[in-house]
Amino acid sequence: MLTSVQMAHFVAHGSLRVDAVVPEEMNAEALGVLAAGIPAVPYGTPVPQAYPEGSFARRLVELPVVAGALRSLVGPEPTIDHHAVHIREPREGNAQPLHGDAIIDVRPDAFDVQLMYYPQDVTLDMGGTLSVPGSHLRRTNETDTGRYQNLLGQTRLVCPAGTVVFLHHGIWHGGRRNDSDAVRYMFKIRFNPTVRQQLLWDTADLDDPAVAEELQRGFPWYEGATARLEIYNRIKLWRALTGDESFDLEYWMTRSSNRPQRSAV
Repeated sequence: MLTSVQMAHFVAHGSLRVDAVVPEEMNAEALGVLAAGIPAVPYGTPVPQAYPEGSFARRLVELPVVAGALRSLVGPEPTIDHHAVHIREPREGNAQPLHGDAIIDVRPDAFDVQLMYYPQDVTLDMGGTLSVPGSHLRRTNETDTGRYQNLLGQTRLVCPAGTVVFLHHGIWHGGRRNDSDAVRYMFKIRFNPTVRQQLLWDTADLDDPAVAEELQRGFPWYEGATARLEIYNRIKLWRALTGDESFDLEYWMTRSSNRPQRSAV
């Protein structure tokens, strides 16, 4: 299970990364499995139906660290939106534009989670997934951000084999150009919650000051004024996740929701 500090990190960054969590033998097996392809499943398929007992994908999502993170983020019995094997060919000469994996999504109290699994070491020249921390709550439509080439503070994934990254569905990201001589694989699964995403994690540290520190984290690409809107949206999401309608940071949401009903007369 995730901690409250880890959940706050996810709310602020839009992602959570766990390095080398998949065993070496599974990573070696994955290269063949992903090269062969994994059959598609319809939207809304429960995990046990999407991935039969003993299948590679089922074993992947049932690894304790992976299962605990998914349980914390989307809850029990999520469904599968879709999955895909992304392959970046050696020296292919092109990259994906920066994008979000959704049309404009106005849900303030729910989100889908995308699991991205990397079965091999990803070096800088292999075109690891680029993402923009803190972009997930800024509402955009798919490739609206495609014209942006570089944003201050963006990250380009470099990781050891067996790394898994959990992404909020709205984060801006894109596969980079593979300039190496090796094929690069990534397996993506998008999970949809079937329960309210509230207090699903280990809440023992809910009052840890590090929670507020994470939720107030800034990123280099944020503009001075509109950066405050990002913090405001995090407060709304944290209230939904915790059920605590009094939670606030510097009274930002308290002020904007203040509508006194008592007459002065």
